[in-house]
This record gives sequence, structure tokens and C-alpha cells, in this order.
Amino acid sequence: MAMQIETENISSYERGLLEKIRALPPGKLADVETFIEFLHYMNEERRLRDAATKLSEAAFAKVWDNPEDSDYDRL
Repeated sequence: MAMQIETENISSYERGLLEKIRALPPGKLADVETFIEFLHYMNEERRLRDAATKLSEAAFAKVWDNPEDSDYDRL
């Protein structure tokens, strides 16, 4: 059963994407869905990596912020 999408509250860009998707042969819709899932996965990976980096900054600050390494700060 095809999913109905309300098109009254979407941008013209989104409407154009929907038109392109609807014009694809049915066999290609699975490829589109797989690609969208891949994009979501990559976005989540980036978000988790950025969060881990942010959390580690405080721990590394003790190592990075010291007088012995101040010469490297000027590079």
C-alpha cells in the first residue's frame, strides 16, 4: 500500500524530490530507501563522533594545557 504524503506543508524542493521518487520504477524505491538509511546512519555516526570528541576535551586539557607544550600552541 502506497504511503500518502500531505504536500501542502512541504517546500518546493521537497515536492520536487517527491516527484522524482514517484517517477522511479518500483524496483528502484528500495535503493532510494537504502540510500536514505545510509545517510541517516552517517549523520548519526558524525553526531556520536562529535559528542565523544567534546566529552574528551576536558580529559585531554590536562595534557594539552601545560607550560612544557606551550611552544606547540604557537604553531
